[in-house]
Amino acid sequence: MKEEETPYIRVGTCYFKKVKMPLVSKDFLETIIKWNAEFIKQDMGRDFLSTIPKYDGFCVIPDHINYQPVVGSFYNKYLPFEHTPRPGEWPCIEYFLKHIFQHQYPLILDYFKLLVERPTLKLPVICLVSWDRNTGKTTFLQFLKALFGGNMTINTNEDFKSSFNSEWIAKLIIGVDETFLDKKEDSERLKNLSTARSYKSEAKGQDRYEVEFFGKFVLCANKEDRFLIIEPGETRYWVVKVNPFEKEIIGILDLLKKEIPFFLYDILKRSLVTENESRMWFNPKLLETEALKKVMRRSRSKVELELLSILTTIIENKELTDISFCINDIQNWLEYKKYMTISAMNIKRILQNEWKLEPTSNTFSYTRYWFTSDGSIEEKSAKGRYYKMDLNMIMKYDE
Repeated sequence: MKEEETPYIRVGTCYFKKVKMPLVSKDFLETIIKWNAEFIKQDMGRDFLSTIPKYDGFCVIPDHINYQPVVGSFYNKYLPFEHTPRPGEWPCIEYFLKHIFQHQYPLILDYFKLLVERPTLKLPVICLVSWDRNTGKTTFLQFLKALFGGNMTINTNEDFKSSFNSEWIAKLIIGVDETFLDKKEDSERLKNLSTARSYKSEAKGQDRYEVEFFGKFVLCANKEDRFLIIEPGETRYWVVKVNPFEKEIIGILDLLKKEIPFFLYDILKRSLVTENESRMWFNPKLLETEALKKVMRRSRSKVELELLSILTTIIENKELTDISFCINDIQNWLEYKKYMTISAMNIKRILQNEWKLEPTSNTFSYTRYWFTSDGSIEEKSAKGRYYKMDLNMIMKYDE
């Protein structure tokens, strides 16, 4: 039997069988499953074992253009690209992508071109959000699955949160439908993964080991402003508010699938309209959306939002262009607003970590402001190592 016709391989000291697993969509997913040598002997004969191709181990080398099933003496677990580009029209894909990404349509075309041609490149985390139904968010995930096959996976929130990540850690695209990762540790994990070059793979009952990581995340969420914590200034995310279809297209996914070869042909011929201007390729300014700002505002602590409101009130009331203050001034302001006692450490974290402010190097005089019982604002001269903000800075953080 020729090597390419042999469904069995030996990797290290273990045997595997290459199979095509049937899917609900009536497609097949090519995968490998562990197989017992004794059963291979029973099915194929004792001498057959010596004809099985042997490899030293597994590797994951993504390539859609010059794919190699074997790299050196290692078997490549990245699956071959299923589609052959050819000339043709793709009006349904064009309509669908314009519906979702609107004026950012040229950017998503660049995103797809980079995915196909440079799969190891770091790209922004796409977040499709909408309170509405029938928007196409889940269909976008299914379209990606049809395009990249077994190299893309659609997970649940629990899959992402689990420490056992071997099922998705080596995929090109990791989709999460109905995303709700509102814990700080979840957002930190996603943030770190989006720019990581390597990560620890862990399977139940097996030792952890380090693998190269090239995955891109695509999140779909119904909760527009609280599916994830995105801190102000963050540049890893591309958040898009998706509107409902004006008219539902029955069987749109089948139409999209039929056009994939034509879409790929034009994508590969097309020149990029963007340049590499950040660690996630795109200039962050191009990815700024109202939907992103909405999530950032919602991700801020109530204390930070209240403090910005207080600063704005004082500046407007006193007609100032800038204001100086110490941490104990802020504590007094927040107490006046009926907040529980906020520690100096928490306030310092907001000022220095979130707003990137530094106190004066020594004790100097400044004007202190405080609220009286009737709501008026008084002032007097005081001394301290104060922080200073001007009106433009406050408006920027309050935006």
